[in-house]
Amino acid sequence: MSNVLEAKHINKYFKKPVLFHVLKDINFEIKKGEFVSIMGKSGCGKSTLLYILSTMDTDYEGELYLNNKLITDKDSNHLSRLRNENIGFVFQFHYLLAEFTVLENVMLPAKKLAKKTFQEIEQDALEKLKILNIEHLAHKRASQVSGGEKQRVAIARALINNPSIIMGDEPTGNLDSHNAENVFNIFKQLSVEEDLSLLIVTHDEDFANKTDRIIQMEDGKIII
Repeated sequence: MSNVLEAKHINKYFKKPVLFHVLKDINFEIKKGEFVSIMGKSGCGKSTLLYILSTMDTDYEGELYLNNKLITDKDSNHLSRLRNENIGFVFQFHYLLAEFTVLENVMLPAKKLAKKTFQEIEQDALEKLKILNIEHLAHKRASQVSGGEKQRVAIARALINNPSIIMGDEPTGNLDSHNAENVFNIFKQLSVEEDLSLLIVTHDEDFANKTDRIIQMEDGKIII
């Protein structure tokens, strides 16, 4: 089974106000179609690690591979394109543009990538909304849909460029248990049916325990 993501000997230091070793020799891999969660107390380095894995932070030591290609030391333009093509993001807050329709929000990353025509992107976006059972919301403004629906829109947006991996930072952190379970079920379905890899930082033990594997972090290290 091929690796979608691999981290080798990742070390991260914060230089200010004093030198602090925040990530210590991180090594792991994510296989295609694998659904992995990262757990650990606040301040253990989970979000810092996710920031590096998502190519947003390039100030680290070690090597990062995406689809078996080394992406460490690539320039910011290269990384920006790589990110847009290969990584979908779902955060605790949905970051939808309130005045745009649901459909327009989902189309945005594909328009930025500019690989397809407007019509093709629109068609793709409707397909993604269908997968998430919210196609009926396509022409509503983002400000008019509920919290749980907003998070589904954010997932549809993360899927629009058919990424290799979805990365989430507390994607159920703002949701009640019913909507949190819905989001988990959507992720599970994507992993099983679309063979999509998922890497989700979470505090929610119920969520993590249902994923394929938990990476447990403590004081900047992976302990399990």
